[in-house]
Amino acid sequence: MKKCILIINCYVDELRQIVRRRTKVPKPMAPAFLAGMFSTENCDIVLYDELYSGPLENKKLLSPDMLVLTGLNTAFDRMLHITAYAKTINPKVVVVAGGPAVRSLPFFSSKFFDYCLSGDVEDMEPVIEEVLGKKYVSETLSEFSKPIPRYDLVWWMEKMAYLESSRYCFHNCHFCSLTPENMKFQAYETEYIKRQFEVLGKRKYVIFLDNNFGCPNSKILDERFKLMQEMRAKGYYSLFAALVSNEFFNNSKNVENAAKSGAGVLFCGVESFNRDALSSLKKYQNMKIPQVETIKTCLEAGITFLYGLVLDVSERSVEDMEAELDFILNTPEITLPSYISVAIPMLKTPYFYECLSNNKILPNVKLRDLDSTTLTLRPMDPMEKVLEFIKNIQTLKHRKIKVLRHSKQFYQLYKNTLTWQHMAFALHNTPLLCAPKLVTGSGNPFKKKRTHLGPDEALDTFYKPAFPVDYNLRHYFKPTMLTDKTGNISENLAVDLLSN
Repeated sequence: MKKCILIINCYVDELRQIVRRRTKVPKPMAPAFLAGMFSTENCDIVLYDELYSGPLENKKLLSPDMLVLTGLNTAFDRMLHITAYAKTINPKVVVVAGGPAVRSLPFFSSKFFDYCLSGDVEDMEPVIEEVLGKKYVSETLSEFSKPIPRYDLVWWMEKMAYLESSRYCFHNCHFCSLTPENMKFQAYETEYIKRQFEVLGKRKYVIFLDNNFGCPNSKILDERFKLMQEMRAKGYYSLFAALVSNEFFNNSKNVENAAKSGAGVLFCGVESFNRDALSSLKKYQNMKIPQVETIKTCLEAGITFLYGLVLDVSERSVEDMEAELDFILNTPEITLPSYISVAIPMLKTPYFYECLSNNKILPNVKLRDLDSTTLTLRPMDPMEKVLEFIKNIQTLKHRKIKVLRHSKQFYQLYKNTLTWQHMAFALHNTPLLCAPKLVTGSGNPFKKKRTHLGPDEALDTFYKPAFPVDYNLRHYFKPTMLTDKTGNISENLAVDLLSN
């Protein structure tokens, strides 16, 4: 008898609206790899992505035999909501949850979910075998000891297709959620990457969703580029994108091989152009070569360079951060950032515990508040001034003319270096910064007034159940509090976050 499996990527939007981010990049691929753990013969598998399609509230879908949930830290409460829905409709459903929040909060998570995955996607195998039986485990799992992703089920993968060439990272950045997991970087074997290409089929654009596409082993990296050039020659893709760290650009051979392999975009965690800020973030690998020089090296090789900006209002003044934004806008030799984020105390990171020990985390902060647009830390400057700054950077208010001028000058500088596709990737950041919802989302057309202050932010509308849930599950819709009214870690999370 076939078993019904529902795998969901849970998502809550930083706008705190019901917004479907259909063109937002990157898209989640964890559901595809999780689906690869199940037998194609004995399981009916359905995937759902709340990033692409909005909150799942369809009763017909929410009655599987097994429900598998994943998502970022901010989506933890959303995982609880869906669990309550599913258990109301089908009390016998088995709920399996994973992702960074579940790994950081194993004790608390165990109160809500039947199984909590603390490691890799392969942890699903013993769960499937125990709950459903061995015949429900994927028939292809033994081939690579890793699942072959079910790209055929990923209906939200349109213009951009995704695969992986490695797992984890070889850096230990102060604020990164990978750091406390202390997992060793794993470069995938060439044959496994090749199989992903073959299963994926021929696509125009592919994105490597690695934590770090680069590799400290130059031989492995050279073999990967050789494979990619082979697959590109066979028509499997035209251009690729990948995330790399700063030292990738220190070796001119890497940049040359990336260009030969059809690199459309290389994304790098620049985080800041301010050396003091980089030092505070412990992003030492970004301090060896000037950031501007690194970006120009990439662009002059004909590859679009994209990056994100992290602004720590607890360590920097508004004037200092304003000056950095002006520096970027007055430097047409570099691309604009793809996003601007306030610093986030990710659970269990060294940065999290540093903020905690210095009493920086505000009282009454919810787990849901740990997003890129919400203030959760005590700022250096007066609160009102900082909140106005955070509000303005959401659309670069008062800087739109400078943004347009930068884009025009950038185009003039690189019009003979970048192809039209590479230029389009680079200039896409102009509307993305000034009108992010218009560019990436669809849904609620009405603006929701925000405070951008975690303790004061109103809850998303989906914290109110879309339909009646079992009385014993109503508490699943209460927000998970990170801190209490005194600013200390909440009692519910103390065992997970304060125990050795």
